[in-house]
Amino acid sequence: MKIALLGYGRMGKEIEKIALQRGHEIVIKYSGKENYDITKADVAIDFSLPHVAFDNISNCIQHNIPVISGTTGWLDQYQDIVNLCNEKKGAFIYASNFSLGVNIFFELNKQLAKMMNALNQYNVNIEEIHHTKKLDAPSGTAITLAKGIIEHSDLNGWTLTPEKEENKVPITAVRTPEVPGTHTIEYQSEIDTIEIKHTAHNRQGFALGAVVAAEWLANKTGVYTMNDVLNLG
Repeated sequence: MKIALLGYGRMGKEIEKIALQRGHEIVIKYSGKENYDITKADVAIDFSLPHVAFDNISNCIQHNIPVISGTTGWLDQYQDIVNLCNEKKGAFIYASNFSLGVNIFFELNKQLAKMMNALNQYNVNIEEIHHTKKLDAPSGTAITLAKGIIEHSDLNGWTLTPEKEENKVPITAVRTPEVPGTHTIEYQSEIDTIEIKHTAHNRQGFALGAVVAAEWLANKTGVYTMNDVLNLG
């Protein structure tokens, strides 16, 4: 499979290693300045920057190239991409996190939220820790976790601490050097604390998931999620 890497930073280079190990060819390495011909590729993997992600993804769909994206910070335009993909009969997957472990964690989070919804003595909060080079806060993964809680509770949104708001899921974003990513869901009452946590040890899990998603999306049409790829939930 010929792969276009739209974004050739840390994640792009990790994806390249995994893709080559799995017998694929990298035909485009776009780091934000070069011109590229997307029609050279069979599939595109976008880990670019928020201000160029929409154009990258649109370009792929316009040229009938299946595209997956893990770029966060552009999702106010997500529905426009969905509409374009449906109109052009393209193929698209967005995930805030492609790791198999994180996607299992997403499902555990939803199940726990269902169980905790009737127990109003508990207050929920999310903490996410990432490396200092991560540009957006909170992380896309933390936002997905918050949405999973909101979907199965009486809460109606999320807020980035220290700005606490009633009926919102508070998210604390910590930035520290050389940390691949840790996400913690905590339910706290006066008498105890219930906590689930996912800690990434390196970026290989994210990269492998992205390549697996690209392999799965080839020759398909439609808008999908990692639940479809991994047959979860």
